[in-house]
Amino acid sequence: MLSKNIESALNKQIRIEAESSQTYLSMACWAEVQGLEGIAQFMYTQSDEERAHMLKLVKYVNERGGHAQVTDLKAPKTTYTTFKEMFEELYNHELFVSKSINELVHITFEEKDYATHNFLQWYVSEQIEEEATAKSILDKINLIGDDKGGLYLFDRDIQQLTVTSSIAINPK
Repeated sequence: MLSKNIESALNKQIRIEAESSQTYLSMACWAEVQGLEGIAQFMYTQSDEERAHMLKLVKYVNERGGHAQVTDLKAPKTTYTTFKEMFEELYNHELFVSKSINELVHITFEEKDYATHNFLQWYVSEQIEEEATAKSILDKINLIGDDKGGLYLFDRDIQQLTVTSSIAINPK
């Protein structure tokens, strides 16, 4: 059984994961309109992953005697000056999500809810991976600079990253 405090904190995280999905969907739309098909595909995949993270939380809350709440979402940004700016926002957003997950883990310690603490360890590991991926992408973007040929190759490269990640997540 979840305490009301933990249920509330988990519901806050559900909203954050939903907003993350919407943010990445908006980024995908922007990239697609810019002709950056690989980046768009990467962002569509990220959006789907964030929605799956949200649903995992929803199921957990409901199965543990709580009531998962679907709330209003903050509208995401819809335009970017550059694809670098977009990926900088992605990285900063992942840092924000990691901080939120860490605060949630702290609450589970305070309340001695070790079942929820154990459940959240998957999210802690996931955020380490998400931050590393975003940082790696930013490092590549900084190497490219303003080179249009480099942008073309990066767009193709990130499309491969999406295909590889998709296979790893959904092995056949």
